[in-house]
Amino acid sequence: MSKQKSKKSGVDKSLILRNKKAFHEYEVLETLECGIELCGTEVKSLRDHKVNFAQTFATVRNGELMLMGLHISPYEMGNRMNHDPERRRRLLAHKREIHKLSQKINEKGLTLVPLRLYWKFGRCKVELGIVRGKQIHDKRDAKRDKDVNRQIERDIRESRR
Repeated sequence: MSKQKSKKSGVDKSLILRNKKAFHEYEVLETLECGIELCGTEVKSLRDHKVNFAQTFATVRNGELMLMGLHISPYEMGNRMNHDPERRRRLLAHKREIHKLSQKINEKGLTLVPLRLYWKFGRCKVELGIVRGKQIHDKRDAKRDKDVNRQIERDIRESRR
């Protein structure tokens, strides 16, 4: 488990999962940190990193922020009280933040996607991103830029030897 310390607040953060595909598929416009409402066996599965972001998104329903499609595997040592792996999970945010988010995602082409799942002060947090889908040529440009930067860094390292 990788621990990182935030330079701004001195907070210990332990990353559970990062949604790499979201950064490739979407352009992130804005981010928001939310808490997530979990049951006991879900917490234990998260500590074992038994979670998957495939097909996960967030939506506003009845004034509440809901996370859909997050797969948290059942806890191996759990009994009949184990959780449903695909259940909807409520995200914890202020009403004004939820209202702002619902206005933004009603714009054409914007959606809410989880970017990271991590522990902060012993609590599970989700970083949501307001995203817009990338076009194919944007994805190619991003890949080309990444390859060029990687080659430049490699050349700099070799020149220092």
